Amino acid sequence: MDKKYQALFTSWKIGNVEIKNRIVLCPMGGTSLFGWMEPHHFDQDAADFFMDVAKNNVGLIIPGIAPLKNLIGGQWLYKSKKSFKKLKPYMEEIHKTGAKLFIQLTAGFGRSFSIPNAMVPMLKHKVLNALVKPIFDVRYLCASPSKLPSRWAEGVLTRAVTKKEIEKMIDAFAKTAKLCKEAGVDGVEVHAVHEGYLLDQFTTKYTNFRTDEYGGSFENRYRFAVEVVKAIKAACGQDYPVSLRYSAVSKTKGFCQGAIPGEEYTEVGRDMEESLKAAKYLQDAGYDMFDSDNGTYDAWYWAHPPEYMPQNCNLKDVSEVKKVLDIPVVCAGRMEPDVAAKAIENGEIDAMGVARQFLADHAWVTKLKEERLEDIMPCICCHNGCFPISHYKGVANAGALSDTKHMSRCAINPLTMQNHKYDIVPAKKQKTVAVIGGGVGGMETARIATLRGHKVTIYEKTDRLGGVFIAASAPSFKEKDRQLIDWYRRQIEKLNIDVKYNTEIKDLSSLKADEIVIATGAKPKTLPLKGGENCIEACEYLYGREVGENVVIIGGGLSGCEIAYDLFLKGKKPVIVEAKNDLMVSNSLCLANSSYLRDYFVYKKVPVYLESKVLEIAGDKVLIQDKDGKNIELKADSVISAIGYNPSPIAKPSKHVHIVGDALSVGNLRTVVWRAWEVAEKI
Repeated sequence: MDKKYQALFTSWKIGNVEIKNRIVLCPMGGTSLFGWMEPHHFDQDAADFFMDVAKNNVGLIIPGIAPLKNLIGGQWLYKSKKSFKKLKPYMEEIHKTGAKLFIQLTAGFGRSFSIPNAMVPMLKHKVLNALVKPIFDVRYLCASPSKLPSRWAEGVLTRAVTKKEIEKMIDAFAKTAKLCKEAGVDGVEVHAVHEGYLLDQFTTKYTNFRTDEYGGSFENRYRFAVEVVKAIKAACGQDYPVSLRYSAVSKTKGFCQGAIPGEEYTEVGRDMEESLKAAKYLQDAGYDMFDSDNGTYDAWYWAHPPEYMPQNCNLKDVSEVKKVLDIPVVCAGRMEPDVAAKAIENGEIDAMGVARQFLADHAWVTKLKEERLEDIMPCICCHNGCFPISHYKGVANAGALSDTKHMSRCAINPLTMQNHKYDIVPAKKQKTVAVIGGGVGGMETARIATLRGHKVTIYEKTDRLGGVFIAASAPSFKEKDRQLIDWYRRQIEKLNIDVKYNTEIKDLSSLKADEIVIATGAKPKTLPLKGGENCIEACEYLYGREVGENVVIIGGGLSGCEIAYDLFLKGKKPVIVEAKNDLMVSNSLCLANSSYLRDYFVYKKVPVYLESKVLEIAGDKVLIQDKDGKNIELKADSVISAIGYNPSPIAKPSKHVHIVGDALSVGNLRTVVWRAWEVAEKI
């Protein structure tokens, strides 16, 4: 093992519980051992995932939030005796690996509950909610410290939690924690004075207007979190470890307004001064560890950082919290192993928190120990599989209900949390497979087919593998995307997959193969307007075509917004023109990603014209019509078209001809990868 990582592999203690190393699998929504949006049960899918990780040298596992009450049905978790009966033998198996496991329990979500758009009417109308209450009590799930605007459902106020409900939650924390202890669970984590969830909403002034003993003063705002740990300790004993999920700083300017790194702003939530006071106060109340980062759902990109956020983005603030505490502190948020190890050596933190990298590669810790870094499949922070809950103007959680129910899957690793749907099974008969196109879809199909025992040849019309993802990974902030392309290229080489470079296939009859996979991607849409021929297509720019200082981008989807971001970072002056009523209108793009770019454009005053159409491109000007019908001339040294793509397969599918990736249907990396696995496993 490289010496620079040695600090990660030293032991430490949380109370009396010794952890073998300082790598913590942090909780992720959807990985609860008791299920997620379904009646409580012992969730075998999550259990299998954690067991796989435990066998690969993780120190501490903290599964995702376990609601004290079922989201569906509303029963208390402590009444689910069968779940805890199955948990006990599972813990015995976990301990055989040397790993430890804490269960994270949540009081709830409050205004941050990502309510599906179809259920917004139930939140608005008491009668509708009453009708479905026995199954899905939306008003309870969204109940907050005070009447507050929902983070997701625009124009909707959540109701205030009653004192009686608070008392029942505290009692449920204690009863559930005791059952965890009896099942052999090493500790519990209280969720959360963190990320703007319910307990956190009680602590911050901008979300707590109560006049009873749970509102007003500092002590009152933190009372709920204090009473929870005291109740757990009373039920389980003072020696039973209780961790706290904690946001050092809220990074929040107001409702639905986050603060971008480096931005000067007035904090409406918990600032560092209060955070240091609160941390000490909560430690003295009985908490044994802080599992920390930053942010709220209003500044969600701090707790769920996309690639636009700096690596190790929360370390500076979390290390400040560590200075006032006598208990261990874990830091999460795009943490890099070498930086984390150095911070541990310097006493800035006690352990490295990692979440979604485990979804991408269950064995990354083992590979780190064995100095096989090139074999680690990198998480690219896309959230397309693990957290595809989307929000844009006029729509609450626009993500599919199936995605909300099954979070913490992985866009680039279909093996994760999918109930063995994509297990790689050896083929009954070896076949020759021709893959036309060496982009991600083609490479992934070739890789999985080869692992199943087939003989695969890739035909790539250029001199390198990667396809359109080479362009997508070009911006400076896409370092993880570039690492993923390198990972794919190495896997193709290690598997000895034959690649025919500079070979364009136009006629399938020229191929001698049992099965043919078409992965030829998509072609850009064209602008049917005067001067449209003068546009630079998005990929042209990303491949390196020079542009002037003033750049108009036609299309405010993810590609157009990332190009605008890239241009601004390069010192250019981008302007975005979008026909829809918001930027990045997508049902599969996580709000953590989209809200960063929206907030960044506001912060940097990047002009954005919504509900606008382009009339003409003339010389160094673009004529548009805004949402009020007014014609506006925009100065444009260059114009970039980012209006989307159309599939471009070279043949139609048949019994032995299969289409993958954007050649089938234009999507994102998740749709490309998952489709590639489906095809490769059916061949």
